[in-house]
Amino acid sequence: MTTLDIMLPYYGNVALMQAAVRSVLAQSDPNWRLTVVDDGKEPSVPGWFAEIDDPRVSYQRNERNLGVTGNYRKCLGLVREEHFVMMGTDDIMLPEYVATVRRVLKDHPGVGMIQPGVQVIDGDGNPTEGLVDQSKRRLYKPRFQGELLMSGEPLATNLLRGNWLFFPSICWRTAAVRKAGFRDNLEVTQDLALLIDMIQDGERMLVSDTICFQYRRHAVSISSQQAFTGARFEEANRFFMEVADRLDGQGWTKAAKASRLHLSSRIHALTMLPGALKNKQSEGARTLLRHVTGADHR
Repeated sequence: MTTLDIMLPYYGNVALMQAAVRSVLAQSDPNWRLTVVDDGKEPSVPGWFAEIDDPRVSYQRNERNLGVTGNYRKCLGLVREEHFVMMGTDDIMLPEYVATVRRVLKDHPGVGMIQPGVQVIDGDGNPTEGLVDQSKRRLYKPRFQGELLMSGEPLATNLLRGNWLFFPSICWRTAAVRKAGFRDNLEVTQDLALLIDMIQDGERMLVSDTICFQYRRHAVSISSQQAFTGARFEEANRFFMEVADRLDGQGWTKAAKASRLHLSSRIHALTMLPGALKNKQSEGARTLLRHVTGADHR
């Protein structure tokens, strides 16, 4: 089996990034390669990586800021193996992550995406599960034990009802991601767009209940800040409507209906309304309300 490429597009908190890197170094399976692409300007970071005495770890800093999508694309271009992970800069790989993923790849060669079991943690590293994560797990995530292989319109319909996956924890088949690519006009829905593109192209997803990754959920993030102004949901609405038309053209009418309804996104907008009002984002509150009622796509 091949080595697993772990790509880390970095920007943000130095200490959390260092914790992420240390979690990769602590993997029980040594068959990995870590590539860090620094899109920031923190002066201490290059020196810290220079002290890591491990040939599997490489680091480079961008000459100019590429932004989220630009850095994703650069990382994708640097992948050398058949499968890779686009790890979050503040997430944690538990020691058995690489071993778990490589075992799945051995049992299911050719699978496009692998979603292992994930534990959500807060900014301090403590296990947490807010309302959004609870609803995704209870309402949208399929119930299974062990492993579940999913594909086609049923998978697309499921994810468009509620995206319960964790993008930074997914192992991807490199050729399939390069074929689909990352979109220029998306940010907070970039992960779901990639997934739907790949599913429409025939890729399969293997879901495992083996918990081997920790996804950090911060109280305030880029996406939640945008949510208070409604920007996140303006983007989401454009995405869901465009995808629905494309799915109709493929004959996936059930998935198209789920995309037009985008119920979990509307429920999410409803939960953000009090925060928008508290932060005196009146225009944002109106945008959120239009998204909740479906007025923004009538």
